[in-house]
Amino acid sequence: MGRLFEHPVTLIVLLLVVVLLFGAKRLPDLASGIGQSLRIFKREVRDLSDDDKAAQQPGTQQNTAAQPPVAAQPPVATQPPTQPPVAPAAPVTPPAPQPTEHGTADPRA
Repeated sequence: MGRLFEHPVTLIVLLLVVVLLFGAKRLPDLASGIGQSLRIFKREVRDLSDDDKAAQQPGTQQNTAAQPPVAAQPPVATQPPTQPPVAPAAPVTPPAPQPTEHGTADPRA
């Protein structure tokens, strides 16, 4: 890995490839996105280490055990939404048979 950055020409070629891949307009957005992601990652790691330190302290565990548990509130019964009454559907009547060329309504005749 050390040999990759030994010559400044490799850095120039690497930067040129990055510019060609992402375009000059997208590079600032890409850099700010990476910076924001690193800040979030560092904050989460710090929070996890703070949580570990708090869990290792015996006084913190006793304080949480001494607090009374919060009673859960009973669920509130909600009424289902009322639907307006629906009129019964009209019965479907088949269309009247049309007379054929022979003057009969029966197609089998």
